[in-house]
Amino acid sequence: MSGYDLIVIGGGPGGYVASIRAAQLGMKTACIDERATLGGTCLNVGCIPSKALLMSSEKFDDARSQLAQHGVDVGSVELNLAAMMTRKDKVVGDLTKGIDFLLKKNGVERIIGRASIEAPGRVFVVGANGDLTLEANAIIIATGSMPITLPGIEFDEKRIVSSTGALSLETVPDRMVVIGAGVIGLELGQVWARLGTQVTVVEFLDRILPGIDREIATTAQRALGRRRLKFTLGREVLGVEKGVDELKVVTRQHASGAQESLPADVVLVAVGRRPFTDGLGLDRLGVACDARGFIAVDKQFRTSCTGIYAIGDCVSGPMLAHKAEEDGVACVEMMAGGNEHPDYENVPSVVYTSPEIASVGPTEDNLRARGVDIAVGKFNFMANCRARLGGETEGLVKVVAEAASGRILGAHIVGPHASELIAEFVVAIARQATLRDVAGACHPHPSLSEALKEACLAALSRAIHA
Repeated sequence: MSGYDLIVIGGGPGGYVASIRAAQLGMKTACIDERATLGGTCLNVGCIPSKALLMSSEKFDDARSQLAQHGVDVGSVELNLAAMMTRKDKVVGDLTKGIDFLLKKNGVERIIGRASIEAPGRVFVVGANGDLTLEANAIIIATGSMPITLPGIEFDEKRIVSSTGALSLETVPDRMVVIGAGVIGLELGQVWARLGTQVTVVEFLDRILPGIDREIATTAQRALGRRRLKFTLGREVLGVEKGVDELKVVTRQHASGAQESLPADVVLVAVGRRPFTDGLGLDRLGVACDARGFIAVDKQFRTSCTGIYAIGDCVSGPMLAHKAEEDGVACVEMMAGGNEHPDYENVPSVVYTSPEIASVGPTEDNLRARGVDIAVGKFNFMANCRARLGGETEGLVKVVAEAASGRILGAHIVGPHASELIAEFVVAIARQATLRDVAGACHPHPSLSEALKEACLAALSRAIHA
């Protein structure tokens, strides 16, 4: 039996970051994960491999259809899917090794195995090299999330796939139906559309990307439609019929009740994720969870069971890797006497499609529904020099601020490198900056960041280039 100050269950972004920060604060820490590689879903079968394929597929698409306009003639372009997958796997492997090094560097003991909590302060591990019973003053649950299935539609990860299976298809399917027009469905749908698959995205709602600013989502849908994604909105999926040679996704339109069968070789179910807490023993311990399975925690990430904490996708808030990291740091720092909790309203959300989509803070519709008097500024990338140089002129920047004070409340971008641009607004909101603060700061020319300045100027009725 071994004693620790802290045991972290889960080696994903929340868990490994919490482990490292705890060790830096002087805690004797162990991090337990059943995978042989660290990084959790994000690094192994989520964020990182999907972005690797997005980048590789974009280069393939550029070589086929974009480079010629720059005067670069490449001749016949052939896809080597096996090489693309090998590169993806190498990127993942290199990064997981890097996290392993960071844990060792900081003195965190790493344990491979499946953990369950026997009692407050006691963890049982079924490991590859034998079973262990460990003791600790505190335990953090950081076990992440897993894909949601639809009733009667079970994953086989060959023909009916989750995001995990969609990252490792051995051949390019002729037809793919994506169920769900959220982040995962759009990103992976675009990967395979670029590689030659006919992709149809089916969504229960009448729009894509629920929760994102509606104007931004509408602009994104038009742009993605021009990039070979077909959308079927306002439809319920009734089931998937399995034939020998093809699948048929049976849908029903909400408005008319009309049914339609969509043929597919592969069906990707991307309707969301749920907390992965199976086998931890939460019921036995009396750890309270809400109706959706999220572990209930207070502002210090404490569960209803003394000495047990939970972070990341296991608790409420955005189910994002960077949010989990912030949870992990805040949780262990509060154990050490700190008191700063992450601001979940200022967590950026990004969709890494082309064009990229990024958002932080409340939307225009959210704020108007709350009765907040707001000023809105917009700037189109069509009028931005750097966007024109790169031939990436679709999209816009939209900033929303309190009318009286000019304090920036939210920002929403669809366009080139939105994932990088949004960070300026994240800092602005965190520091309670105003439209004048951003508009008055000198931005480099030519740069995409000038679009942020121009959007703020537009909200002040001082637009120069619009």
